[in-house]
Formats: sequence, structure tokens, C-alpha cells
Amino acid sequence: MKKYLLFDNDGVLVETEQWYFRANYEILKAMGITLEEERYKEIMVHGQSALLLAEEQGYGKERVEHERAKRNALYQHYLRTEDITIPGVHEVLAALREKYRMGIITSARREDFELIHEGRGIVDPMEFVLCSGEYARSKPHPDPYLQGLSLFGGEKHEALIVEDSERGLRSAVNAGIECAIVENHFTADHDFSTATHRIQDLEELIPLLEHYSL
Repeated sequence: MKKYLLFDNDGVLVETEQWYFRANYEILKAMGITLEEERYKEIMVHGQSALLLAEEQGYGKERVEHERAKRNALYQHYLRTEDITIPGVHEVLAALREKYRMGIITSARREDFELIHEGRGIVDPMEFVLCSGEYARSKPHPDPYLQGLSLFGGEKHEALIVEDSERGLRSAVNAGIECAIVENHFTADHDFSTATHRIQDLEELIPLLEHYSL
């Protein structure tokens, strides 16, 4: 029986993946660099920054950091102005909170996370949120999810991770915790062969968890 649920944020609870890509694309384009979607996905799987392309083109550290700040500002603009809602999330979380303890483990910066969730109520049923820089090593290392599990005080077999990316799945596998991958068009071509479960949307999580109780 599962007792603890650890959710990724971007692409699972909110639809932000495409806007982070867009922000990186626009900034690099202004630098004369084309960010192909396939290269971007490869970079992100390994937990790296898309601004790596600027470094490869010979841009110095100071310039790269300047452009990173511009990228962050543009991403926040998209978060404020674009629809990032995933239908049904509130209803699913409301149903799950009756039986499970829940937390969010994200690679997002804390300031972006707070902006994303301002007034949304998604974090209300969560016991905690861990953002980038609040654990020793980022996904795909196991640290984020192991730290989340330790906050619950639970055992690995009692937890289920909900992810949408290969990077997140690798983190779950490295942590030795079962993982359900929820379908997201932006990560549809990732390698999910090691996932415990595949679901089309978050609503399928409810009957999936009921199966563990049988």
C-alpha cells in the first residue's frame, strides 16, 4: 500500500515546459544561436542549462550570466501572461489528500515556483515543496526524492513518484522508488522504459493507487 506521493511540478501539475523552452530559445536566438528542440531535450535530460550552447560558441561567463538573467525574466513574463493550467489537477489532488501525504519535488527556482503557484491552490494539500538549491544534487541524481521521502519519514516501498520527464524518472530510479510517468506532449519521445507505470493524465493516478490497496 502506498502512503506517500511525490510530485514533480513542471509538466505534471502545471504546463510550463514549453514556456521555459521558449524563453531559452528567444534568448539564444538573439545571440545568433539556434536552439533545436531535440538538443534542448538532450541537455535537460542531463540536468544541464540550454545556455551551455552559448558557452560552446565561445561566450564568456559574464555574458552568459547576463543572458541567463534575461532568460529568467522572459520566462517569468510567460508565467504571468500565458495559460499554464492543466485541467483536472485540483480535483485529483482534492481526492488524493484524503488518503495520502503529498509533497512536491521540483527543479524550478523557488522564485519561479512561487510565481507559478500564486493563487492557484495546488500547493495547499502538500506537506512540503523542495525547489532547486534545496537539496544536495539535482535530478537525475536521487537526492531530491530521497530528501522528500525522509521528510515523510517513510520507506521507499510506501512511496510513489509522479513525473513526466526522463530526467525525473532517472532520479526516481536512482532513488529506488517506484515512478508513474504522466503523458506530456513535450516529453513524449523521452525514454520511459524503466518507469513502473505510464498514465495518460493525472486522473488515472486515482485508480492506479487503488490497485495498490487490493
